[in-house]
Amino acid sequence: MYQYDQYDQAMVDARVAEFRDQVERRLAGDITEDQFKPLRLKNGLYLQLHAYMLRVAVPYGTLNSRQMRMLGDIADKYDRGYGHFTTRQNIQYNWIKLQDAPDILADLASVEMHAIQTSGNCIRNTTSDQFAGAAADELVDPRPYAELLRQWSTFHPEFDYLPRKFKIAIIGSETDRAAMKLHDIGIQLVKNDAGEIGCRFYVGGGMGRTPMIAPVIGDFISPLQMVSYAEACLRVYNRYGRRDNKYKARIKILVHEIGADEYRRQVEEEFAHILTLGLEPPAAELERIKGFFEQPGFDANASDELDLSDPDFALWVDQNVHAHKQPGYAIVNISLKPTGGIPGDATADQIRLMADLALEHSFDELRVTHAQNIVLPHVKKADLYAIWQKLDEAGLAAANLDLIGDIIACPGLDYCSLANARSIPVAQKISNRFADLGRQRELGELKLKISGCINACGHHHAGHIGILGVDRKGVENYQLLLGGCEGADTSLGTITGPGFNEDGIVDAVEKATDVYLAQRVDGERFVDTFRRIGMAPFKEAIYAKETANG
Repeated sequence: MYQYDQYDQAMVDARVAEFRDQVERRLAGDITEDQFKPLRLKNGLYLQLHAYMLRVAVPYGTLNSRQMRMLGDIADKYDRGYGHFTTRQNIQYNWIKLQDAPDILADLASVEMHAIQTSGNCIRNTTSDQFAGAAADELVDPRPYAELLRQWSTFHPEFDYLPRKFKIAIIGSETDRAAMKLHDIGIQLVKNDAGEIGCRFYVGGGMGRTPMIAPVIGDFISPLQMVSYAEACLRVYNRYGRRDNKYKARIKILVHEIGADEYRRQVEEEFAHILTLGLEPPAAELERIKGFFEQPGFDANASDELDLSDPDFALWVDQNVHAHKQPGYAIVNISLKPTGGIPGDATADQIRLMADLALEHSFDELRVTHAQNIVLPHVKKADLYAIWQKLDEAGLAAANLDLIGDIIACPGLDYCSLANARSIPVAQKISNRFADLGRQRELGELKLKISGCINACGHHHAGHIGILGVDRKGVENYQLLLGGCEGADTSLGTITGPGFNEDGIVDAVEKATDVYLAQRVDGERFVDTFRRIGMAPFKEAIYAKETANG
């Protein structure tokens, strides 16, 4: 993985010192909260309902054990003993004291981490495939390209005050594990007929108040011109994006209003101009970065044999362990979704345990996923049983990856000052309702996602089943959406009808799954059955009681 050079470290250390001075002035009353707000947001510090929340950047979700251990230590020292892993492959701490924030940033800087650009109208953390460099279906490792994008976008003076926040994802396989088409810019590394690698740019996707799937804007851009093309995309947006209305300020609105063809024309024009300026990083820099992402020293004699005589272990392997490109190795998914738990939360001890496992068994590397789980990317199959035993002892062995129990949920009204409704209790009730793992496996792949407001931090638009919490005259109300998907066949969920209270939405989810079980044909996921039979059978079952009483 990438390691800071002296310039990276100097920039991060300077930011820590700068922010320490800003906090001291705020605590002394020398600056007001209004004056302090843009300064703290530049460093990932939010003021939530009950306390400050700090969002820490984890570039393209990649960590080493030293960094992961520091995240656990910060949870113990400065928070309430846990952290919350997010849908942007970051981690958040929900109970931060303002006076401690500079010390946290200093601790992070000591392990090559920071909280820069995790908030504000700038380019946020670039996300990627959590299986990068390990997946058998990968064309090319996207991490060096993600790192190049990180270096280009950090402190970029032209894009520090965009019309609205900006999110980029990059993948290197046909399988989209990063919800790439639902980003402001999604980049897919592809091969042409000549076997050459290129970048396919999708621009103008997003969720939130107006969800949209990004169209293709650049079909095949040379990797050595990727940064220039991204620069062109952002320059057009920065020039014409709405600043008079924050609800219409995202790039998806611009692309939609002027049309993909006109936006593409303007990008190509700007791109041609940028190429004359020589702004692209030299090819040697991309090669330097690639040097940090060499394949680990795999054991060529590692065995593919597994003893699956323990049925619980066998179940976990079947559900949570993914194929690796290297014989004798596997990709381990650690679920942070125990039955009745808070999706994405991990205690300090659990975080440190995962760090230890990475150091001992995964070439000192971990990944945070956009589904709020953790990955050990390079594990010998011979070590799987020992890893599973340790995870099981720590409450981290839930065998529910991609099942209904693997819920994505934002913090909601329990923490967030923007939320309209609570997400966590709904997630917990659904998790308990479907606690039986046999029942979950019978339902098969079923992505359930919950957001506590229209900002869609829980990605509810992309859930096979999505839930959106809204405020109905001061009462929490939950809308049910069906048919969303975030992969190569990206689609947006459709609202079923009137919303429900907290218990009613759990019942509605169960009724939807009953329709699926009754209607599916062999091999169909929930979303496949929905696409085939449409909304009507689901709506009829979900609202049957209300209709009968009407």
